[in-house]
Amino acid sequence: MAVWTLGLNHNTAPLDLRGRFAFALDQIAPALQGLRHSHTRHPEAAILSTCNRTEVYCASEAPQVDHTLDWLARAGDVPADALRQHTYVLEDGLAARHAFRVASGLDSMVLGEPQILGQMKSAVRAAEDAGALGQTLNQLFQRSFAVAKQVRSSTEIGAHSISMAAAAVRLAGQLFEDLGKIRVLFVGAGEMIELAATHFAAKNPRSISIANRTLERGEHLAGRFGAEVMRLADLPERLHEFDAVVSCTASQLPIIGLGAVERAVKKRRHRPIFMVDLAVPRDIEPEVKGLEDVFLYTVDDLASVVEAGQANRQAAVAQAEAIIDAGVQSFMHWVDQRNPAHGVVPVIQELNAQAEQWRADAVAQAQRRMARGESPEAVIEALARALTHKMLHGAMAELNGASAETRAQVAESVRKLFLRA
Repeated sequence: MAVWTLGLNHNTAPLDLRGRFAFALDQIAPALQGLRHSHTRHPEAAILSTCNRTEVYCASEAPQVDHTLDWLARAGDVPADALRQHTYVLEDGLAARHAFRVASGLDSMVLGEPQILGQMKSAVRAAEDAGALGQTLNQLFQRSFAVAKQVRSSTEIGAHSISMAAAAVRLAGQLFEDLGKIRVLFVGAGEMIELAATHFAAKNPRSISIANRTLERGEHLAGRFGAEVMRLADLPERLHEFDAVVSCTASQLPIIGLGAVERAVKKRRHRPIFMVDLAVPRDIEPEVKGLEDVFLYTVDDLASVVEAGQANRQAAVAQAEAIIDAGVQSFMHWVDQRNPAHGVVPVIQELNAQAEQWRADAVAQAQRRMARGESPEAVIEALARALTHKMLHGAMAELNGASAETRAQVAESVRKLFLRA
């Protein structure tokens, strides 16, 4: 079984290119269907899409990397040759290592950040719901979650990590002398906005407002922070009221345009506006960054902030990598055992079938003896003796029939199979 990963992330592709390959959760199922049917063999598949990366994980009897690249290029309306320059392809053990490192936060812009693990679990649930997750990818991801848990509990990799939300608060504190005097607007009501609102709320700003396409979800989040809720449609007319704006929605097009920000700056008489666009694709038109009195930051702009303090965690990276190495070795051994060319799978299937037949025969015989009125103790004893005899018969026959040359080897094999816990 071949496993491969095709992806692009904050290290290989600029923000606007990554935006062309962002998949909202409700787009995952149809995307996976199109992906699988675009391959000559319909592979197992999963798509991980976050603000910093889009990765396609596949498993099939043989690798089909070019088909995966062609499909992704069509999905983002980008020539395959152009996309190839910004992507990475990893196969088998390297693909497993990458998945384990991603889940553990070692491949994130914020070293050790925990959000990626939840995002990966959501991607796996989406693939499972779409019927695209088979045994091999399920094993890959479940093992990646286990490795991530071990890394988190056994190392200091996540200590003092600065999340995107915390970085936004730090930057706002550099612009405004007192965050307790500012009015903050959050656009969207998803996980990242909830995290950002939590960090800003800790600074007790003058007011918090939440603008969302659906009021019900916005009201649910607002209730946690005592915030005002407003309709997204009212945003252009009210933008001037806010000193800080943090936006992260699943919109495929910008929802805060240059003209709206220009009017807001004019109404504010050029008092500064701090803006953070955490969305991929962008929520705020990039031209806004050129306006005076507007301080706009994207996820990529936050890189230098979140990197602060990473040197203090580098000592834990080696320990985490050792845990990942062991996980990769275990996963590849699992994959290798299921390679039909090695003949292991048919043997396992035959063993299971034989054991099931023995069990069924023993139970049927026990039921007949019970029906004849024999005592339960006698029936259980006979059942156990019959099963034990059947399990040991083959080993005994091999030992008794072995030649002088092979007897020692057969005896050692029997010891491994039957005499070691």
